[in-house]
Amino acid sequence: MKSEKQIREQYFQILPSLDERGRREWAASEAMAIGYGGIALVHRASELSLMTIRRGIDELRERDGEEIESPRRVRRPGAGRPLKVAEDPTLLSALESLVEPEARGDPQSPLRWTLKSLRILAAELGELGHTVSYRTVGHLLKKKLGYSLQGNAKKLEGAQHVDRDAQFRHIASQSKRRIKAGEPVLSVDTKKKELVGLYKNGGKEYRPKGEPLPVKTHDFKGELGRVSPYGVYDIGDNEAWVSVGISADTAEFAVHSLRRWWQELGQERYDSTSEIFVTADCGGSNGYRARLWKLELQELSDELGIAISVSHYPPGTSKWNRIEHRLFSFITLNWRGKPLADYRTVVELIGATKTQEGLQVHCELDQNTYEKGKKVTDNEMESINLHPHRFHGEWNYTIKPRE
Repeated sequence: MKSEKQIREQYFQILPSLDERGRREWAASEAMAIGYGGIALVHRASELSLMTIRRGIDELRERDGEEIESPRRVRRPGAGRPLKVAEDPTLLSALESLVEPEARGDPQSPLRWTLKSLRILAAELGELGHTVSYRTVGHLLKKKLGYSLQGNAKKLEGAQHVDRDAQFRHIASQSKRRIKAGEPVLSVDTKKKELVGLYKNGGKEYRPKGEPLPVKTHDFKGELGRVSPYGVYDIGDNEAWVSVGISADTAEFAVHSLRRWWQELGQERYDSTSEIFVTADCGGSNGYRARLWKLELQELSDELGIAISVSHYPPGTSKWNRIEHRLFSFITLNWRGKPLADYRTVVELIGATKTQEGLQVHCELDQNTYEKGKKVTDNEMESINLHPHRFHGEWNYTIKPRE
């Protein structure tokens, strides 16, 4: 006869594979095989109740060699606790009216302006005469009503210009033609301003367990202030230049970043080009309404002796700018979970950004001071050698070197 220890070891070896009925039938078969005293012995070894073992013996004797029904039932029909929705037919409709009062219930619902946690929903249902636990509320929401925890989805783009798609097609065709001709096609923009110092940075990275990197508890601007990374991304070459500005994000700063790209990267690669094509957002320091942007581009064009063509994305479409998902997203990914402790850290993390597709990023700190609110007179605007294109000349234009 097996000892209690042997039965215990055998039981816990097969336990993960057994459901409720399997445990009951295994215990019954062992007890029946042992004979007198078997029920008590299996009870002590497996910690299953005496009633469970006896019920298993009754089930085996009732079956008496008959085939197991298909599908195999764990419990007899009707066993188990009655469903709440069967006991309370109006429970589901009451719960749904609390979750979505604007669409399905009373617009004056007390939970319309309240956090709808499971416990609060259960408490409110109790006030309405429905006795239910918060766990059951969670089950009903997921299994019966098809709800789940969800955040907001950024899908509403606001008012769209009638020529939005036409401008996209125009930018795409111009870019394709110029890349094929070996001309530089650039995407430019300013990345989100970042606090410099031991501040919390979104994301996580691997560290010894229980040893997170300590950072400041408050995000008040410190001595080093904020930086404005301005990117110039070469679409055809998959290479980028980033100037990390410590002053104001102005059109003067934006064009100087273009100048640094040309000096460090563009001049060598496009030494024989006669034109630079730039795609930019319609707002910000490089917006189509910014006078200083056009004046600074004119000065750069005169300096290089090269025409500069610009196409702006339509209003409300800045996230479609190539630089957003070809460069800035990977910079954010590269410095996730790392505090931007000082300027050098910012520059090194940006410069170390790479992708499997071969992205290369060059970065430097721009320590120049740029004046905010700089005015451009009408005479200065008239001096710009500006040539608007036929299609939306306010968005698409070329600035040529002055004689």
